Amino acid sequence: MNWLMVVAGALVGAPLRYLTDHAVQGRHDTGFPWGTFTVNLVACTVLGFLTGAATATTVPQPLQHLIGPGLCATLSTYSTFSYETLRLAETGAKFFAAANVVVSVVAGLGAAYLGTAVAHAVFQS
Repeated sequence: MNWLMVVAGALVGAPLRYLTDHAVQGRHDTGFPWGTFTVNLVACTVLGFLTGAATATTVPQPLQHLIGPGLCATLSTYSTFSYETLRLAETGAKFFAAANVVVSVVAGLGAAYLGTAVAHAVFQS
């Protein structure tokens, strides 16, 4: 049953990543990978919220599988982040490459923390 929930979440997460990435990147005329940055932050926030909710209250395991390894794992993309960072460095945009690494890691951790804090505030009130 859990694997079906992961598949169901992935069926939503993968196309959502693709569509969001292209929509966001299409609004920016820069080499910085804003689309990938956006989907990764959203996934970090949602996964942080799920984690906070699961520690503050009972979240059914099928729902955890649907959202965590299903939706969030396919919404976020470490491989694309890595590829885009290398592409930036190879094309001479070393500042953007370094900024992508630092800002993505710091913002991703901050988003996960924020999601967890919001869930605790919501479910422990």
